[in-house]
Amino acid sequence: MSLKMACIQLDIAFGNPEENKKQVCAEIEKVMLQKPDIIVLPELWSTGYDLTRLDAIADEHGSDTKAFISELSRLYNVNIVAGSIAKKTETGVTNTMYVVNRHGEIVSEYSKLHLFKLMDEHLYLQPGKTEGLFTLENTLCAGVICYDIRFPEWLRVHTTKGAEIVFVVAEWPLPRLNHWRVLLQARAIENQCYVIACNRSGKDPNNIFAGHSMMIDPWGEIISEADENPCSIVAQIDLDKVKQVRNQIPIFADRRPERYTS
Repeated sequence: MSLKMACIQLDIAFGNPEENKKQVCAEIEKVMLQKPDIIVLPELWSTGYDLTRLDAIADEHGSDTKAFISELSRLYNVNIVAGSIAKKTETGVTNTMYVVNRHGEIVSEYSKLHLFKLMDEHLYLQPGKTEGLFTLENTLCAGVICYDIRFPEWLRVHTTKGAEIVFVVAEWPLPRLNHWRVLLQARAIENQCYVIACNRSGKDPNNIFAGHSMMIDPWGEIISEADENPCSIVAQIDLDKVKQVRNQIPIFADRRPERYTS
């Protein structure tokens, strides 16, 4: 089975959800001319890293985002891995990914497990508590957020349960672009899965972001890669390749988890 993927690499308007919603609408309309099956947005696409104002601009219970993304998915008959947004709850704010199917149904809600202290996330956000597994187009997938990719054991939790595609949404800074590229390829190779990674471009008051959204196959080969500018990348993936690679080098069968200790 093949699926067409699209990553929308936005230059996010800092702390301006309404402007970012307009951008998302416009970019989805454009990318739908290529008829993707799944569209991916970057991390914190509605607010950027305007963390000090989250009490004012975070989405209460994610209600606005869920309605907005569900409407777009139904309008265009497309699955959307909706990056992540700042979700406000009674116990704090989480960095939360929503995944919506073609019918506008929420099929996954995952909040970032690993908070990145270098960007002060731990001061303003609460960590998630659940896995990122979900099913789209009859395919088991996983969603993780930015810093999560530095924790290979977290991605392995998902692929040992059968995930064939890992979606990564991010606001990864330009100074660590090389880490972004190498880590994504490593996660694809060691998990023998597709990695579909959507980063943001542009800058905010404190950071310049790397762009370079990427699609990587189970051998670690790059199928498509953006540059540092706002753009969309679109590519076809062949899910039969996951089974072929996993059969050729059976790492999941050869694991020795009884010997692995932290």
